[in-house]
Amino acid sequence: MTDANRSAQAERPATDWFGLLARFAPLIFLIVLMAGFAIGEPRFLSPFNLLNVMRQVSVYGLLAIGMTFVILTAGIDLSIGSMIAFCGLVAAAVAKGGIVNRFAVGSGAEALGYGWQLAALAAIGVGMTCGFLQGFAITRLKVPPFVVTLGGMSAFRGAALLFSEGGPISGFDQSYVWWGQGKIGDVPVPVIIFIAAAIVAHVALRFTRYGRQVYAVGGNPEAARLSGLNVRRVVLSVYVITGFFAGLGAFVLSARLNSSEAVAGTGYELTVIASVVIGGTSLFGGVGTIFGTVVGTVLIGVLLNGLVLLNVSPYIQQIIIGVIIVLAVAFDTFAKSRRRTA
Repeated sequence: MTDANRSAQAERPATDWFGLLARFAPLIFLIVLMAGFAIGEPRFLSPFNLLNVMRQVSVYGLLAIGMTFVILTAGIDLSIGSMIAFCGLVAAAVAKGGIVNRFAVGSGAEALGYGWQLAALAAIGVGMTCGFLQGFAITRLKVPPFVVTLGGMSAFRGAALLFSEGGPISGFDQSYVWWGQGKIGDVPVPVIIFIAAAIVAHVALRFTRYGRQVYAVGGNPEAARLSGLNVRRVVLSVYVITGFFAGLGAFVLSARLNSSEAVAGTGYELTVIASVVIGGTSLFGGVGTIFGTVVGTVLIGVLLNGLVLLNVSPYIQQIIIGVIIVLAVAFDTFAKSRRRTA
């Protein structure tokens, strides 16, 4: 071996095993978790159970996709659960032709409504409006995202109660319910919607100019501003995107349950944020992928489903999820500090 070859080999950087582990840790953990549950409970890997897991996490997944955009800019949205309740009630009211027809059923009741198309558009429109109002308060009024969305969590829940007069709206026609309970082949429709939304969001983030702007703003907003990016517009847009997915998720959830009520979505913010963080998106902004969010969402669904099959107490399940969130954030913090010192 020549001196030049020895010098080149010495200068070649060693494999960054920690970096590889940090990148694929959620997927590795998911595979190990599924293997463990399969050993403990053979029913876990049945096609019926796996499709059931995907159906259960589909709404969480839609919300987590929107949350990924927000967290990539180092923001947060604590109002997602309240928003889904408000949007779901608006969609239900449109589908039923008004609050006064909330319990009407039968062929005559179907004629009173405005159809699932307008109901879906109404839910998405309300969600985007809520997202815009929060984004405006964050970018123009300079209120921190935590405070704005904490206020939104209370305000939107109150709006849902006021709009519905405290009661549920239920009993939709079959064309509406199909979007939550229907199947294409053996695959539930909500799962197809979730996967399609994830693909579109992945392409938008990884292969478009807008996606690069989101990463730039999250990585260093001041540098992004100095390079000519309209940071306010980007931050405002991610909250509108979250509102869009909240409206879409609300429509799918109400169709799946064949009902909408003001208490829907309670506690969703914990699960959604956990899915995004466990999937590798940094709370500090600038790092994360939609693929990681999908893995994180499925991981939580698998974890809860497996614990139920193993007859683990629901109280213990909440403890486990809380511990996993803390560990995921601690791992992210350590990984970021290691990248800085590398």
